[in-house]
Amino acid sequence: MAKSKSARRWLDAIWSPVRTRLPPPPARVVEIGCGSLGGFVPALRADGFEALGVDPQAPEGPEYRRVPFEHVELKDQVDVVIASTSLHHVDDPDEVVARIASTLVPGGRIVVVEWAWEEFDEPTARWCFERLGPDDEPGWLHRRRDEWRASGRSWSESFQDWARQERLHAARDLLARLEDRFRREHLARGPYFFVELAGTTERDELAAIEAGRIRAARVDYVGSLK
Repeated sequence: MAKSKSARRWLDAIWSPVRTRLPPPPARVVEIGCGSLGGFVPALRADGFEALGVDPQAPEGPEYRRVPFEHVELKDQVDVVIASTSLHHVDDPDEVVARIASTLVPGGRIVVVEWAWEEFDEPTARWCFERLGPDDEPGWLHRRRDEWRASGRSWSESFQDWARQERLHAARDLLARLEDRFRREHLARGPYFFVELAGTTERDELAAIEAGRIRAARVDYVGSLK
């Protein structure tokens, strides 16, 4: 339940900035890693886009494909690919970025929202942990906190080990690959953790970032095919 609530909160918060980066409907859009809630696909289709969500955990329905993006079969090229917090999980980012490029029409656009996990330093972690909800509704930040406390090691050692085990790709490396294939139109950093925190808004996290208390762990990137 906690994961579903935070996932819905994330979609509600990120939809507006994603929507502003899209061409007019009825553009054809593919969302990579739409998740079990369907990602932005329902909102896209409601706005008149021809949208398809791709994820092994996607809902059932003709507007979804329950496969990894690398294996999806698309009838035609599309105008936009959206990737929201999905690229850091893929097996081979080079393969995925190349597939995105080949999926797009000439001049097509990619809209990325990513987690720069390498920016999750100890002050940022402590700020998050101080704002966690009840332990009877644990999320992934509860687990990172508890593993760190049990490890007896520094935050950096504990978290870096977890990231290596999860085979997470750093945002800076993903951006380098995107820059090879796409012409950058927009790049910004901002709040990421607020959806997992009790009584904390996106504006609260942004204020902490601007005050230098924590690091910005979200990356927004938009590029067009070269």
